[in-house]
Amino acid sequence: MNQKVLSGIYLRLQKAFGPQHWWPADSAFEVMVGAILTQNTNWTNVEKAISQLKHLRVLTPQGIKELSHQQISEAIKPSGYFNVKAKRLKHFVNFLFKEYQGDLARMRKENVTLLRSKLLTVNGIGPETADSMLLYALSKKVFVIDAYTKRFMTRHNWIKEDISYHDLQGIFHKYYPKQISQYNEYHALIVKLGKDFCKPKPRCEQCPLKSYYYSVLSRCSKCYRDFLPDEKNVKKLSHETKQVICLPCHHAS
Repeated sequence: MNQKVLSGIYLRLQKAFGPQHWWPADSAFEVMVGAILTQNTNWTNVEKAISQLKHLRVLTPQGIKELSHQQISEAIKPSGYFNVKAKRLKHFVNFLFKEYQGDLARMRKENVTLLRSKLLTVNGIGPETADSMLLYALSKKVFVIDAYTKRFMTRHNWIKEDISYHDLQGIFHKYYPKQISQYNEYHALIVKLGKDFCKPKPRCEQCPLKSYYYSVLSRCSKCYRDFLPDEKNVKKLSHETKQVICLPCHHAS
């Protein structure tokens, strides 16, 4: 992996999808709430929950602080796991008031490394949620890694399947040290790629990255199982097309 490849991915996705205008929100705090609510659900459900919080006029740090656990749970029910997420919202808001008096401007002034380490101590906030808050809400220069990022890069054999969040993020920080706006857009483009093309059952024929440094040995063309980097359980179908299938699929055909 190098800067040329990462830049090429960005340019191809940008040309294919255009500007993503992400994260859709009216305030930095709304982004932070959305980053918690989007855990283990799709964005449509998050939008419904956000809409209900806006309807109740409580989508502020003070507003969430004053709500009971039950009231939050009811409001965010469309997002799923609403009892767990209500607790996480409460934990985050309590942290916000304890560390920064509920003031996002104070929070934004904190050193990014220190702020990230503090966020990761909050119950229910992991690396992806913390980095989403830092990048999209607070305009901090961190690259957000998610399942879509790991999936498409593994399928191209650019990374190993067991790579850690920290190490994969480090690749982007090292080889793509661009501006905050580009980190924002790059991550949004990867999400678009993952939702529309690089799905669990991929749509490789239409993918904008189909011909870009693609390793044809990354998956079985029959069952779409991803091959491990050094796996030998592979049978080549055609020298011309370079399609491959796993031996179980070959024996079943």
